[in-house]
Amino acid sequence: MASSYGYPFEQQHCLSISQFSRPDIETLLTLGNHYLDLDVQKSKERSMLAGKTLVNLFFENSTRTEKSFEIAGRRLGADVINMSVVGSSVKKGETLLDTAATLNAMNPDILVVRHGASGAPALLAQKVSGSVINAGDGVHEHPTQALLDALTLRRHFGEDLGGLRIAICGDIKHSRVARSDIQLLNVLGCDIRLIGPPTLIPADADKWGVDVFHDMETGLEGCDVVMMLRLQMERMSGAFVPSKREYFHFYGLDRSKLGFAKQGAMVMHPGPMNRGVEISSDVADDPKVSLITSQVESGVAMRMGILHALSDARDGVA
Repeated sequence: MASSYGYPFEQQHCLSISQFSRPDIETLLTLGNHYLDLDVQKSKERSMLAGKTLVNLFFENSTRTEKSFEIAGRRLGADVINMSVVGSSVKKGETLLDTAATLNAMNPDILVVRHGASGAPALLAQKVSGSVINAGDGVHEHPTQALLDALTLRRHFGEDLGGLRIAICGDIKHSRVARSDIQLLNVLGCDIRLIGPPTLIPADADKWGVDVFHDMETGLEGCDVVMMLRLQMERMSGAFVPSKREYFHFYGLDRSKLGFAKQGAMVMHPGPMNRGVEISSDVADDPKVSLITSQVESGVAMRMGILHALSDARDGVA
């Protein structure tokens, strides 16, 4: 099951979308789709990770991602340990490498890491014997979110996403989700647009294989999907936006702005949402236009697929 189209999945970590080939991505999405079936997902006979230990090591808060991995691991039969960093030795001055040495002595099979510093999961992957999954590092990447977003899109639009026009709107500058989504959706043949104020668009964004717009009306024209991003005030030093109210006026998604997109366009948001800042509640909660609940549902399934593939690769299963 860890091979798709006759292609063996051999990656032992999930650190960045850039490490995966198109066949790797197809394999992961096929596995994610397999686990969308709740009967398969909740099967008592499922023991893919039986006898293996999964450690969630989150240096930043994230209820959604952490619990998603916890449920995914347990449903595959793993022993799951959630390590609280708040009261740990890390808060007392222990370095990341000290933590890696301590964890390695415990022999975890899979380490799921979220860290505020870009590159921290990749550094841990060099120091521990198990597989490392990047659950978000700084403003660098969030590969499992991108994979679940792609799985969500396939559930709605079908397997071939080629030519789908997707607008990613808002705080691109501080978004690791945007960076991973752009890489993955480009591989899958999507037409990507970035929309946001100049202060929240990275200076090198024009080299990412995207089109950049600074107003919603022009940017959303002809778009099949509108993916909104959270305004990450905690990562901002200085005034990137005049006020939340003014930001919503120009860049928050409401019915009026959604009308600029293609008829039947769908809305996404990786969460957590700032309602009334980047998206209005009536748009976010409308099942006729919103895929946000579907994204959450896809999260456990996609992460089960990722855990399955990495476990098989480490065990040498073709």
